[in-house]
Amino acid sequence: MDTLMETQSAPHRDAARFAPALHGTPLPHGVPAPHGGATWHRVCRVAELDDSWGEAALVGGRQVALFRVGERSVFAVSHADPATRANVMARGIVGSRGNTHTIASPLHKEVYSLATGECFGNPELHLGTYQVRVVDGAVEVAL
Repeated sequence: MDTLMETQSAPHRDAARFAPALHGTPLPHGVPAPHGGATWHRVCRVAELDDSWGEAALVGGRQVALFRVGERSVFAVSHADPATRANVMARGIVGSRGNTHTIASPLHKEVYSLATGECFGNPELHLGTYQVRVVDGAVEVAL
């Protein structure tokens, strides 16, 4: 049975823990994601994500930063810092602005919405975001 969690986005300390993500393995049933023919990729178990800590994963050939915030929110964003293109966002600082979960770049401290990628300090910057779902305790990202 599919169970959905509130979705949003995260990085990686131990590549062996996230081996399925390194291969971008699609789900066996090949269910397409809702947008543009994208496919859902199983990345890791939600229990493997520490609260408010990022993990990086290679998903379908893209570097993605995964974040779990609290018990019910999971976010996936581009691992590349929008200002420098360095793959560091999984090492950013998780926080909030009102009810919006945020990530601050570890390089220039620009703050982005984990849900939308909006940059609060510079409207010219935007962090890429991906759809996320949790199915039977596993985090899946649409690419």
